[in-house]
Amino acid sequence: MKFFIDTANLDQIAQAQALGVLDGVTTNPSLMAREGIKGADRIMAHYKAICDLVDDCVSAEVISTDYHGMMREAEMLAAIDPKIVVKIPMLADGIKAIKSLYEMDVRTNCTLIFGAGQALLAAKAGATYVSPFIGRLDDLAIEGIDLIRQLVDIFDVQGFETQVLAASIRSPLHIVQCAEAGAQVATCPLSAIMGLVNHPLTEKGLAQFLADHAKNNG
Repeated sequence: MKFFIDTANLDQIAQAQALGVLDGVTTNPSLMAREGIKGADRIMAHYKAICDLVDDCVSAEVISTDYHGMMREAEMLAAIDPKIVVKIPMLADGIKAIKSLYEMDVRTNCTLIFGAGQALLAAKAGATYVSPFIGRLDDLAIEGIDLIRQLVDIFDVQGFETQVLAASIRSPLHIVQCAEAGAQVATCPLSAIMGLVNHPLTEKGLAQFLADHAKNNG
């Protein structure tokens, strides 16, 4: 499974990259605003700075909700760097844009997926990734991981090359569950990724090893 980090914070991206397991980055307007990145020129420059930190796959989201606006923005975003994957919202015009971008060999990530039918349309249109938001489904007492399993099964049966990119991940447990369910990608906050490193028994065992070593070596 690929690991993406879901942030626009350059320091967090650099930390994840330094682990040696990072495959990409996802961002959105909310994450950009959180970092105080405002204005078209600054946003474009920030996307380029992110691309310079990682090896591939930086999802950059369009703001427009109509087909022609999405296409204009998509072409601008794709021109920033070959690593850019254009993030398109799940809308009727979004599906049209995904199809057009597929024909232009521009990679896309269809975001805000909450149902199998939505993901099916995006895959049919040629999306590189679909992003089901499992945490937001969990908030509504709907098992988000069940959607991941369903999409993996559908895409396998139908032979779609579209990858399931699990999003809205809230915890290390979510990451493990997505891996079990067959998601090809999980995009996570840095805290969730680092949470995979730590376990109280590992810490306890290491403390014991070090104490024994110190005792045996004076």
